[in-house]
Amino acid sequence: MHSEVSVQLTGNQEFRFDLEGQEPMSHEAGRRWLDDQFIALDCEPLRASGKVLLADKVLTVARAAGTSLFNDPLWSRDFARAASAALARPVVRVDVPGMAVSF
Repeated sequence: MHSEVSVQLTGNQEFRFDLEGQEPMSHEAGRRWLDDQFIALDCEPLRASGKVLLADKVLTVARAAGTSLFNDPLWSRDFARAASAALARPVVRVDVPGMAVSF
């Protein structure tokens, strides 16, 4: 099955990660990795209630990471693996300007 994560940071800046042949993360490992990055990057919840959904976490981590971390091949590979695992979807599209995650 084809597995891919794409992240659009700006109107013309998009990163695509083909996960074919990559060792998959477990659902729990993906959640843990995103939790760690959410804290490390000092992310804030998107919702006034403070509740953070997994898709929100993927979006806010991508936004906080920016170009510098997405240009790091190890970090960006782990982000893609974690996003796919945590959301349990083979194809994930993160649109930072549009504040949306789609499958």
